[in-house]
Amino acid sequence: MTGDLLLLAVAAVWGSSYLAAKTLVAAAGVLVILALRYLVSMLAMLPLMIGRRVQRRELAVGVLLGCTQASVLVLETYGVSLTSATNAGVLISLTILLTPLMQGGLPARFLLAAAVATAGVILLVAGPGLRTPSVGDLLMLAAAVVRAVHVNLSARLARPSFDTVTLTTLQTVVGAVVFTVAAWPLATGGLGTGEWLGVLYLALGCSVFAFVVQLWAIRRTSPARASLLLGTEPVWAVLIGISLGGEHLTVLAGLGIALVLAGTYWGQRVERRHRTTQLADRASNARITAAMSSPP
Repeated sequence: MTGDLLLLAVAAVWGSSYLAAKTLVAAAGVLVILALRYLVSMLAMLPLMIGRRVQRRELAVGVLLGCTQASVLVLETYGVSLTSATNAGVLISLTILLTPLMQGGLPARFLLAAAVATAGVILLVAGPGLRTPSVGDLLMLAAAVVRAVHVNLSARLARPSFDTVTLTTLQTVVGAVVFTVAAWPLATGGLGTGEWLGVLYLALGCSVFAFVVQLWAIRRTSPARASLLLGTEPVWAVLIGISLGGEHLTVLAGLGIALVLAGTYWGQRVERRHRTTQLADRASNARITAAMSSPP
């Protein structure tokens, strides 16, 4: 129960990050906010590296993943500055479909679920009269694609012997260096107390806290249950965007959100069942092979 509540808290924190980022970017600009977010995250993670040794390949993988993660965040942050927090939170949820789609080998039902979500995206970003999507919407779609690439690279390159804390810290260091150089000199004079609290929230809440809690909770529940709870992120983004951000939805946009969430949830279930069946078949084949090869 505690693990479920913490995972819901992570989803809510991530869902609120779009409105927080949109507000902060208006005060200081995208690159400055990203630099500050990464710098604070790095300072929070570095003490956890005391006593840890970094492998050479671990360093290379951490730097590469740091670059892809930085690409995701710069697309997300520029995207949310040019569209609504509601649109941003829903569009980025397409990562849940794009990640397994890039892996391939999925049944036709998954493609049908993806088609439902795609129809929802068209309704969501086009608005009344089916207008051309905004630049911000397109940037969020690009962020979803790059995030899916980042997740797949993480799964393929991260060896079991690699330390999760080390890889995460390396990624924050890469982001801190990249965005500090890009935004230098950091023009923070326009940031008041509220904006600095927002930066701390993005860095410590949406990055450090979310990572630690996610790791702790997933080890105490099933991956399927964890992914379902974390998949509520776009719902929180919509609720927070409307209730706190004062954003409004048209009927078509509301229908689009419903289709995106339904398609994403359906596709997630199809993918999970497909992978479970594959694992069961492999285990069964292994038992049969072992039985046939054993001496009479």
